[in-house]
Amino acid sequence: MIRQCALLFFLLGILSCAEWQEPSAAQDPLSQIAATETVAERGQRLELDTALAGPPGDPASHYAMGFARVLCSAIFVSGLEADFAIKNVGFFTSPPETRGDIGDTAIDQEAMTVTVTTDTGIMRVARYIGDLGCVPLPMGESSPYFEPPIIETTLADAATTPWPMGDSPSQAPPVVGVDSTKLDTALDVFFTEGALSAAIVVTVQGEIVAERYGPGITPQTPLESWSMGKSLTATLLGVLIQQGEYVLTQPAPIPQWQSAGDPRQAIQIRDILRMSSGLRCPSPYDPEVHSNIDYFDHHYLYTGTVDSFAYAADRPQQWPPNMVGRYRNCDPVLANYLIRLAVEARGDNYHQFPQTALFDKIGIRNLIFQTDPYGNILLQGSDLGTARDWARLGNLYLNEGVAHGERVLPEGFSGFVSTVAPAWKADGRPVHGGFFWLEGATYDRAPSALYSMLGAGGQMAVIMPSKDLVVVRLGHSAGETTWQSVKKDGMRLLLEAVPDK
Repeated sequence: MIRQCALLFFLLGILSCAEWQEPSAAQDPLSQIAATETVAERGQRLELDTALAGPPGDPASHYAMGFARVLCSAIFVSGLEADFAIKNVGFFTSPPETRGDIGDTAIDQEAMTVTVTTDTGIMRVARYIGDLGCVPLPMGESSPYFEPPIIETTLADAATTPWPMGDSPSQAPPVVGVDSTKLDTALDVFFTEGALSAAIVVTVQGEIVAERYGPGITPQTPLESWSMGKSLTATLLGVLIQQGEYVLTQPAPIPQWQSAGDPRQAIQIRDILRMSSGLRCPSPYDPEVHSNIDYFDHHYLYTGTVDSFAYAADRPQQWPPNMVGRYRNCDPVLANYLIRLAVEARGDNYHQFPQTALFDKIGIRNLIFQTDPYGNILLQGSDLGTARDWARLGNLYLNEGVAHGERVLPEGFSGFVSTVAPAWKADGRPVHGGFFWLEGATYDRAPSALYSMLGAGGQMAVIMPSKDLVVVRLGHSAGETTWQSVKKDGMRLLLEAVPDK
């Protein structure tokens, strides 16, 4: 079934770039919008009659689970000191204002667990399980509902392998034309006191031209990366498209949607990648006001300790697909569901797939993706990577999806993810492509001129094809306000330092 649409395209003789193209304006209902509407008003006008409800459970328990998970990851994956981590990391799923409701935090170095107890006595536990980092455990459980795997790599020792496939110095000639003084000044701005920047890597023409780390951080330290994982999700789905498992324009074969008459059968894979599936999955980033919701599906997919794939698949339609753009985690969770479905349908090892099909091809060894208790990879944002590894991924896109002569991503996929999604354009917010953020307008350029992997806490990997440039910045959540106040100035200096191709 997964291959059905691909086969149809082949038989019709149209397996070209057609699947990346949009309908003409005359065919596109998105062009028919009211110029005076706000984003929320447009959404209300197009909304379907389905019920709005928040997720089950006690918000205090969910926040405690979020705190346990981020502390576990910071301590056992990133190697940060517990006292530092408690104060400075993981604000997305455990905001500082909710940490006042914590009665106790216990770190068990032998069992590799973090237990967070609310002031009402609710205990939530996250456990380090090895190559998949830390897993949130349902209440009363001491282990996840799957056997944690060992992830194997075919890559040689990084210390003796030159960049980009390893971490020893590159054997390529030095990059010329970069203004090193402006580059150093830009990094000084990025490391402004209070920004809590932890790692910066800048590459030009695929070569590292600048690199700096904070106290206790090395090129091999995986750091909280959050929604940068959405762009990695797009990449892994792109790998499966290149392998012939899917095409962008096919209806998404989510099992829960296959009953006769289910309107979600109209959702195409590209709608999911563009965060325009239309599913009702409330988020704090919605322009709509959800005054009757005290915890959001957007966060519950991290902290609910349920089968997150099934939960996302069960959400009803709020809008027809490809009509309204909303930043909601159900779409990337469902994209990860599609990855699992395809990989397991052909008998491959699901947890090994990212390393074998992508990471080994571009030199990534230290990128940790984490799961729910059912083993579902939660790359909507439960991931930790090194700055160098995110730079490797950025350069795969600069190289149009080709790594060392091998096509890893489909031809034209870089253009797809960096093109404004139609539903977001119709909403008057041309800032999302295909699980990538379009930031060109921030620097007085076209939206697609800079496209980025971004994450909570100020994490970023910026890709600028016109300069053959990738800029990665990872930092600790507590510094985000300061970071956002200096980011634009630092980026402008950096863009001035690197000439156009």
